[in-house]
Amino acid sequence: MASTLATTASFLNAAAAATHKPLSNVRRRPIQISNSLSAASPPPPPYDLKSFTFSPIKESIVSREMTRRYMTDMITYADTDVVVVGAGSAGLACAYELSKNPSVRVAIIEQSVSPGGGAWLGGQLFSAMVVRKPAHHFLNELGIEYDEQDNYVVVKHAALFTSTIMSRLLARPNVKLFNAVAAEDLIVKGGRVAGVVTNWALVSMNHDTQSCMDPNIMEAKVVVSSCGHDGPFGATGVKRLKTIGMIAAVPGMKALDMNQAEDAIVRMTREVVPGMIVTGMEVAEIDGAPRMGPTFGAMMVSGQKAAHLALRSLGLPNAVSVEPEMVLAAEDGGAGTVVDA
Repeated sequence: MASTLATTASFLNAAAAATHKPLSNVRRRPIQISNSLSAASPPPPPYDLKSFTFSPIKESIVSREMTRRYMTDMITYADTDVVVVGAGSAGLACAYELSKNPSVRVAIIEQSVSPGGGAWLGGQLFSAMVVRKPAHHFLNELGIEYDEQDNYVVVKHAALFTSTIMSRLLARPNVKLFNAVAAEDLIVKGGRVAGVVTNWALVSMNHDTQSCMDPNIMEAKVVVSSCGHDGPFGATGVKRLKTIGMIAAVPGMKALDMNQAEDAIVRMTREVVPGMIVTGMEVAEIDGAPRMGPTFGAMMVSGQKAAHLALRSLGLPNAVSVEPEMVLAAEDGGAGTVVDA
């Protein structure tokens, strides 16, 4: 046992030295802890655990409650403001940013039962999530604790980020997550993406084994595609744009280069065709940008940028609109003026 502990300590010290900062000197961002969590003993629950029974209910009531509420959501979001396809880290960040405006209705389509994409783990089944600065400001907004290094921060478990943003997002009244639902196709009218064609994910995966099961539709003023890098369901948005001739090619992402990749993902997050914005790793697929590997800051900031591009498309206040005086300065050759596409 002693030799095992010594080996572990040696490994950790070597890892810390590789980052030029001893683990004992890690700066931990402080968070507020409620009195209930810091108390010496938890308060008793508001019921008797020694003699417990549930209130009676009819089984049909349970069925009716689930069905009625879900069908009401389907009716409400059959025509909505923004549909976000893919609830990975970029899609969740986009929907979260959009939902801050209570007048914007946001539907999230996720083919998996469990939203979050690759953000439940940090990479190669490891738990820690690395976020390069200054994307840590997004973690601050969510109230997520992290260990701080010079140029990056580390969340102790990626699931802490994913579960926190989901709990904040799904509590908002203008958001509905449709998980276990796949986007099978796009609605295109007059050269503009106008919504998505949906089906249960299990149906989509079994079209070849069952008789024809037609899809449903969801119209939207803006579609944000955040399907991730190529795979069984990945990059489906841009691949569909190519097959219907709205874009020329999808070259696919290049080999890994974190420093180039993260900047490129944020920079090239944009409305690729009228009505459709691409965010996250799907940007790398359409532009041939490098892959980034297990670092998540670009996913968060790309999602935020996509949200503000969607707000701009809706004619609402946003952080990416070009002010008239900026355009004039650019046209006059003003030095240092940057105009967002």
